[in-house]
Amino acid sequence: MTYIASGQLKSVQLVKSCLDRIAETDGEIQAWAHIDADAALAQADECDRQRQKGMPTGLLHGIPVGLKDIIDTRDMPTERGTPIFAGRQPDADARVVELLREAGAVIMGKTVTTELAFVHANQTRNPHNTNHSPGGSSSGSAAAVAAAHVPLAIGTQTNGSVIRPASFCGIFGFKPTRGLIPRTGVLQTSVSLDQLGTFGRSLADAALLADVISAYDQRDPESFVHARPKMAEGAMTDAPVEPDLVWFDLPFNDRLSEAAHDGLADIMEILGARLKRMPAADTLSQLVAVQARIHEYEICQHLAETFDVHWDALSDTLKPVLTRGRRISRVEYEDALAVKASAEAFFEDFFTEFDAIVAPSAAGEAPIFGQGTGDPIFCTLWTLAGLPSVSLPLLVGETGLPIGVQVIGPTGKDDRLLRTAHWVQKHIAAQAA
Repeated sequence: MTYIASGQLKSVQLVKSCLDRIAETDGEIQAWAHIDADAALAQADECDRQRQKGMPTGLLHGIPVGLKDIIDTRDMPTERGTPIFAGRQPDADARVVELLREAGAVIMGKTVTTELAFVHANQTRNPHNTNHSPGGSSSGSAAAVAAAHVPLAIGTQTNGSVIRPASFCGIFGFKPTRGLIPRTGVLQTSVSLDQLGTFGRSLADAALLADVISAYDQRDPESFVHARPKMAEGAMTDAPVEPDLVWFDLPFNDRLSEAAHDGLADIMEILGARLKRMPAADTLSQLVAVQARIHEYEICQHLAETFDVHWDALSDTLKPVLTRGRRISRVEYEDALAVKASAEAFFEDFFTEFDAIVAPSAAGEAPIFGQGTGDPIFCTLWTLAGLPSVSLPLLVGETGLPIGVQVIGPTGKDDRLLRTAHWVQKHIAAQAA
C-alpha cells in the first residue's frame, strides 16, 4: 500500500495483478461469489485519474478490498451464501461500503460466505491446502487475502468467524470492539452479537482497514458515539512498557490439538514473566451456552419469515439449529442477555489489572474440507463480551498448516490492544531469531 500512496504503483496495475491472481487460482480455491473485473478496473482508473489531477485521496485510495457476501452493495448482488437469495440486488450500499468508497477503496467483489453466515459450509477451500477448510463463516474473505487475491477484506463475527478463518489461513484477523464498526446494510443474524472485522497480510493493514470503516451510525443500536481509537497508529507503535498479559486455563483447552497445545506452551515460555497463568472461574466456561442461546434465539427472530417461507431450501445442517432456537423461551433469552451484561462488566473490571489476554485462535489446523468449518469455542467468550481481538499467524500445525495466536483487549481500547499485539509479535520473533 505504501507504493500506491507514494505513486510508485498505479491502482490499475495493482488491480490487474489481483485479477490475474484470481484468474490463476480461484478455480481451485473458490473464494469469490461475484467478481466484476471491468467495474474494478474502472474504479482503479478513476483513482489514478484523481491522483494525477492532484485531488485529495483517502486512506485506501486505489487499494482493492473484498467484501463478505452478506454486505449490501448497490452495484453487485448480495446473495448471503444461499440459493434463497440468488440474484438479490440491494438498492443501497451498506454503511461500511459507503465508508470504503469515501476512502478511495476499489471494491473488487463479494467473497463466499457460509449459508446465511452461519453453520453450513460453502465451497471455498483453504489456499494453503485445498483439501482443507478455510473456516467459516468469513471463509471467502480470509481465503482471498491468504491467496493474494486482494490485500484486504472484510468479514463478520458472531462467534468466531473472523479470528478462526484468519488462524486457518495464516493471515492477520482483527475484530474490533462491538459498536466501533456500523452494521447497517449487513445481514443481521444476531443484533446483540454480530460484529464486523478485517483481514490483512500485516497487523497494520488490518488495523488501517478497521480505521476506515469505523464510524458512528445512529441506525445501528450497538453503534456508539464516542471518538474512535486510532487503530493503525496503535498497530505500528511500540509499547512504552512491557505489557501485563494473562492466560486462562479454561476447561475446554483440552480440545487443542497436540501441535496447538505445544506451540502455545512455547509462546507462554517465551512471554515468561510478562504472562500470568490463571485458573478460570466456572462462570466463564458457562458463557459458551449463553452465546449459543442468544445467537440461536435472535436468528430465529430476525429471519423468521425467510425460514418459514423457504424451510425446504435450507441445509440439513442449519435446520436442527433453528429447531432448537425456536424452543428457547423469551424468559430464557432475557436471562442470557443479563448474563451477557454481567460478562461485559466483569471484563471491564478485569482489564484494570491486565493489558491483554492471550488465547488460542482455534483448536488447531484447519479441518479437512467437508468436516465442518472448525470449532469456534476459543472465540466465544470474547465475542459475547464484545471485546476487541486479533489473530497473529505465529504457529504451524502437524501437517504444516498455520495456527494463530489470539490476543484480546479491553473494550474501546483497540489501539492499546493492537500496540500490545505488535509487542507480542516483535517479542516472539526476536526470541525465535
